[in-house]
Amino acid sequence: MYLANQKEPLLLFIGDVIVFLVSLWLALYIRYGGSPDRGLFADHFTPFLLLFLVWALVYYIAGLYNKHTSVLRSRLPQIILKGQLVNTSLAVLFFYLIPTFGITPKITLFVYLIISFALIMFWRLSIFPIFSARRKQKAILLGSGAEMKELRDEVDHNSRYSITFISSVDLESVAAVDFQKEIVERVYAEDVSIIVADLKNDKVEPFLPRLYNLIFSKVRFIDMHKVYEDIFDRVPLSLLKYSWFLENISLSPRFTYDALKRLMDIAFSFIAGIVSVFFYPFIMLAIKLDDGGPIFITQERVGKNNRIIKIHKFRSMRKDDQGKYDRGGAGGNEVTKAGRFLRKSRIDELPQLWNVFQGDLSLIGPRPELPALVKVYESNVPYYNVRHLIKPGLSGWAQIYHDNHPHHAEAVLATKEKLSYDLYYIKNRSLLLDIKIALHTIRILLSRKGV
Repeated sequence: MYLANQKEPLLLFIGDVIVFLVSLWLALYIRYGGSPDRGLFADHFTPFLLLFLVWALVYYIAGLYNKHTSVLRSRLPQIILKGQLVNTSLAVLFFYLIPTFGITPKITLFVYLIISFALIMFWRLSIFPIFSARRKQKAILLGSGAEMKELRDEVDHNSRYSITFISSVDLESVAAVDFQKEIVERVYAEDVSIIVADLKNDKVEPFLPRLYNLIFSKVRFIDMHKVYEDIFDRVPLSLLKYSWFLENISLSPRFTYDALKRLMDIAFSFIAGIVSVFFYPFIMLAIKLDDGGPIFITQERVGKNNRIIKIHKFRSMRKDDQGKYDRGGAGGNEVTKAGRFLRKSRIDELPQLWNVFQGDLSLIGPRPELPALVKVYESNVPYYNVRHLIKPGLSGWAQIYHDNHPHHAEAVLATKEKLSYDLYYIKNRSLLLDIKIALHTIRILLSRKGV
């Protein structure tokens, strides 16, 4: 990250683990009325260490290692409490279903959970802000358009970033700006150490020689679009020109990533598919009791390389419209009572695990769209067809970060913004990014926000 604290998640993780260890020692001290000896601590250390790692994963899924964590002070107690409740359940299952370790620490576990909750709260709310506090560096922003304003407002109104913009210059009206006074003199007078600039803007070209001279005054230059992408997790729409795609999008074989991704798709879809089959009778019964209609539906979507694929779903609408987009909305179709729950919980998409196993879908990728809507967007959203260069997925970057994504209804403006998230994924895709998306998807599903 360019402006946020890059080491913040690691610092939080290390601090959490230390709190877990201290909490265990204190719990044993209280439980046995004195300082625990090496043997007693060692007996508890190994099983609890495994739990620590699982609990840290729960914290990650809960969003406690996100780059926005430091500004969630008002919500932290609630988030941590929910995480601790999940961790308590996991601890009980761990010790009572896996008796391998020979200990079932009822009282110790109870005392530990109380102590760890109190210490985690103290660490997160009181100690961590001291460690993460840094002197803000002064910066000047050179750019244009809505994205510059969005970036300026985000940085100046949030304490988590290491800089503050003391000035911003709109390159669209740069002719009316005294460059020497507004930029050069302020750099020296106010100890500016960073200039965030849209270096791809043609209107900055005449000022590059004077900006170049500032390098010798130890001023650091950062590309505005890279900062924007890092902060907002999407590609700036103003960047979308042919040159950007030539620089950033490549479909050359990535054998290790492609093989591991496909292996993960097969393994997860197979295991999850088998487990989900046990719930099928209850889902089928709910659909039949609701309106007596068919249980499954098959719809067409646009897949990789614009190939039409057929995806399978539990029916959640009154009529099976074959996934055909009704622009006039005259079909009168509506969501059933059972379908409302199936959609909210995403259970209606369980049959798509078969699509993942077959290879039409991946677990992670841009969500596939209706063919009729693809035609609309290809005509109205520049470069929309780029998202079809890779395999679509059950969940994706846009699904977890784009708050206003359209649901199979024509929405050109929202789709443009959604495309900026899809392009971020296509550009930065990796196994670690896929795992991150998967874990955040779990958090969203557990919170019943839907994807």
